[in-house]
Amino acid sequence: MTAVTTEVIDDIHVVTLNRPEVRNAVDGDTAQALHAAFLAFEDDPAAKVAVFHGAHGHFCAGWDLQHGARLAASGGAGGLDALDFHSDDARAVGPMGPSRLRLSKPVIAAVSGAAVAGGMELALWCDLRVVEDDAYFGVYCRRFGVPLIDGGTVRLPRLIGMGHAMDLILTGRKVEAAEALQMGLANRVVPTGQAREAAIALARQLAAFPQATMRADRESAYAQWDLPLGEALQQEWLRGRARIPDALEGATRFASGEGRHGTF
Repeated sequence: MTAVTTEVIDDIHVVTLNRPEVRNAVDGDTAQALHAAFLAFEDDPAAKVAVFHGAHGHFCAGWDLQHGARLAASGGAGGLDALDFHSDDARAVGPMGPSRLRLSKPVIAAVSGAAVAGGMELALWCDLRVVEDDAYFGVYCRRFGVPLIDGGTVRLPRLIGMGHAMDLILTGRKVEAAEALQMGLANRVVPTGQAREAAIALARQLAAFPQATMRADRESAYAQWDLPLGEALQQEWLRGRARIPDALEGATRFASGEGRHGTF
């Protein structure tokens, strides 16, 4: 069985984790395959949005602890201790695979069942999270001494604020869909079994927009962290200035009657 598959649906890549025997937990080979799948998405000029999905009812249960136990028995770390990288490397591989990639195009997580430990970190790496109503998050690795090394201590506070983040990071408690939506961890909650299709529908919506402007705004939002206000506004302007011709073209379409009254 192939642990990672990619389905191309028009201009959308659907990347699926498929290790049902371990609730889609990630071992070393799977991490490499995920990293390769999302680099292929980034490098495909026809691809606009990716959907990250876990098959068989679970998103991802984190790092494969059975794999870790085998590494411990063999006396090695399986290369995990060699995954150093430089902060300017936007294509570096992480322990869970794509967690250090800084892509130019959006990724939507379709979350069902468990998105815990490293699986939660993978969901946090995505731009948006569509979550089924019986799905759940949690830093479950807290119980076993497994550190958050795939962006969890960085992305979680930035996404939901320090108070909520420290609660989850320190306690490792379960966070169900309704609470995840309330705290901003989930963007949409959908009925059980519908996350994949709902995420694809959302991806189609994003893919229909003028892409260069959307990507420039997305990059500005990520780049502004920790910049002084003036520098943040300047980097926004520099990216946006290049898109002014697109804005004028859009204004012409609006004046001709397209998109009136907030229609999309």
